[in-house]
Amino acid sequence: MSHTSIGGYHLGKLLIEGKTKKVYDLPDHPGLCLLLNKDRITAFDGQKAHELQGKAAISNTTNGLVFRLLNEAGIRTAYVDQCGEKAFTARKCQMIPIEWVTRRLATGSFIKLNPEVPEGYLFAPPKQETCFKDDASHDPLWCDEQIISSKFQCNGLLIGFDEIQIMRRTSLVVFEILERAWKTKNCVLVDMKVEFGVDEEGNILLADIIDSDTWRIWPAGDKRLMVDKTVYINLTAVRDSDLGNIKRNYSWVVEQLTSLVPPKDHLVVLMSSELDTFQGTKISAFCQSLGLNVELRGSCALRDPEDTLRIVREYEATIGSLVFVALAGGSNELGSLLSSNTSCPVINCVANRMEIEMWSRLNPDSGLGGATVLHPEAAALHAASILGLNNFMVWSKLRVNRLNNIIALKKSEKSH
Repeated sequence: MSHTSIGGYHLGKLLIEGKTKKVYDLPDHPGLCLLLNKDRITAFDGQKAHELQGKAAISNTTNGLVFRLLNEAGIRTAYVDQCGEKAFTARKCQMIPIEWVTRRLATGSFIKLNPEVPEGYLFAPPKQETCFKDDASHDPLWCDEQIISSKFQCNGLLIGFDEIQIMRRTSLVVFEILERAWKTKNCVLVDMKVEFGVDEEGNILLADIIDSDTWRIWPAGDKRLMVDKTVYINLTAVRDSDLGNIKRNYSWVVEQLTSLVPPKDHLVVLMSSELDTFQGTKISAFCQSLGLNVELRGSCALRDPEDTLRIVREYEATIGSLVFVALAGGSNELGSLLSSNTSCPVINCVANRMEIEMWSRLNPDSGLGGATVLHPEAAALHAASILGLNNFMVWSKLRVNRLNNIIALKKSEKSH
């Protein structure tokens, strides 16, 4: 079946056709391409294949939900937007012919190659493998030296040691983000594979498709409940009822991803005077960039402690995950009052304070557990790391911030 337009996009020439997708040029949108999914499921490098009605739409929806989550977390991806039921647009990339596999548990091909390792062995940190994409050779495992020696050139970028490190670190962070997300659904992300491309500006981007063909998911950590392509791979004979079951599994994955909603966490910054507003605003801006709800409240523990405690009780009664930051000029009363009257975490921010005042903050009265930091950004990061323990998106943004700092450093080294 030929296409001239999809989702309002005029299709140009067919750039590439794979086992489960087609990639089209978009002549009216330079730098973009369109990926059209097929109603097809395959295994063993295409030697096993079946038509699966409705799979294209399910895969497209799954891929969109995953990439939008990763984009929100700050991962640099090629994904742009969904267009139509079976297609999406992406930045045009020259693909790097390496597949990155990240494993949390030992299973599948790993235990076939390493029979001494029991199935379910926990890799901490996750184990990473690289495979050269070549169906004829069945995607053999490659080491870094093989990738470097191949001197792959993608859109003018030579794939060397630094580029390998960027992909390795990014694939690990992608896995950890999705692992955290799936944990909120009581599911174990066992392993997954991703691919990278280089855009026309020479940037390495997470590319291709992430759907139920590219990962293993075990609900409740039980292999018998698997909902991924392994079900299809394990079938010696494929009946219509089997294909129906696979489709239901893939649809279930979509339902879980659709209902992934981070909790509504709150950071409350209490300020004793107008002089603290500048620091409070800095904390608020940084935390809002991480997806946190932040409220600035004025309250003086010295002049009106009852009002301060009223504010504390107001938030405790309505919000589950809650952190307080105390900005209180030169006094220590606000932080002490909060620490002694709430079980929520309390952070004292003492920017620009005298050393003697600092010492009093670092030596609170017995039984008080409030933390003390010097700078607004440190207060914001500390609050976010606390709330991120139960908020996969806040945790993900913090994790990606560290990744992007490393990538920026490597790029800076190359430019010099």
